[in-house]
Amino acid sequence: MKSYSPYDNVKATAYPAMLVTGGLNDPRVGYWEPTKWVSRLRATKTDSNDLLLKINMGEGHFGVSGRYAELKDVAFDYAFCLDEMGMNK
Repeated sequence: MKSYSPYDNVKATAYPAMLVTGGLNDPRVGYWEPTKWVSRLRATKTDSNDLLLKINMGEGHFGVSGRYAELKDVAFDYAFCLDEMGMNK
């Protein structure tokens, strides 16, 4: 099991830019798990790439409910990707 654990496999190396998301109402993955993982990554990684954490206070394991809320989530993800590609102007 430990070999599959992202938290236990953090190493001092360069990581790509990451947007890590979680949900407060997720019964399968507690909000503290991505939070602890990002904290450990930030303390250990050797690069200066972006590492963002977004905990949605109203979503669960399968994301937000509602058509427009889902579109806002997807737009946020796309904005992160476009910014990382240098298309932020």
